[in-house]
Amino acid sequence: MNFVAIDVETANADMASICQIGLAKYENGLLADEWKSYIDPEDYFDDINVSIHGIDESTVKGAPTFPELADTLRSYLVDTVVVCHTHFDRVAILQAAQRYEITAPECIWLDSARVARRTWTECAWKGYGLYDVCRMLGHEFTHHDALEDAKAAAHILVAASNETGLDLDSWLKRIRQPIDPAAISSGSAIKRDGNPEGALFGEVLVFVDVSVFLCYP
Repeated sequence: MNFVAIDVETANADMASICQIGLAKYENGLLADEWKSYIDPEDYFDDINVSIHGIDESTVKGAPTFPELADTLRSYLVDTVVVCHTHFDRVAILQAAQRYEITAPECIWLDSARVARRTWTECAWKGYGLYDVCRMLGHEFTHHDALEDAKAAAHILVAASNETGLDLDSWLKRIRQPIDPAAISSGSAIKRDGNPEGALFGEVLVFVDVSVFLCYP
């Protein structure tokens, strides 16, 4: 099982404000290489974020910017299955690339949180955060260090594969299916093909409960 696990930390609520990144490369399910770097986000540091990961302006002083590390990221990620826990790291990489108007690495993303939810009933609907899953598995690590978090996500994937017997290709299919596999055979999962001629085909729709905007005397 060959893949690269990734994790990032950010300076503030803007997901493009990456201040640390960690990568762990696995070959045949074993750690083969690792890389970590602080990044100058060219942005402010929010006290809340600093309280979580301990990284501030002084930590990243003299560190490279995201564009300066773009080639390194591509060398690890292009044409590779890239594992991250939840969508956060994937979106952060894409938004940072957009911010600097550079091309994001083309890779195949695999969410280890979705893997965990489909492997262990204990975290199917809650408790599927990185720390919670690793605690359940007995895996100790330094949370909110990018490299440690990347290796923790990798540990979850490897443990899930050992538990289920599924390989990477199977997981890429499984995470797109309902958490309860019985829903697949029973037909309880509702799926409809979109109309390619429709005005909204290919668009993302967001539904808002307008009642939250109503003011009452």
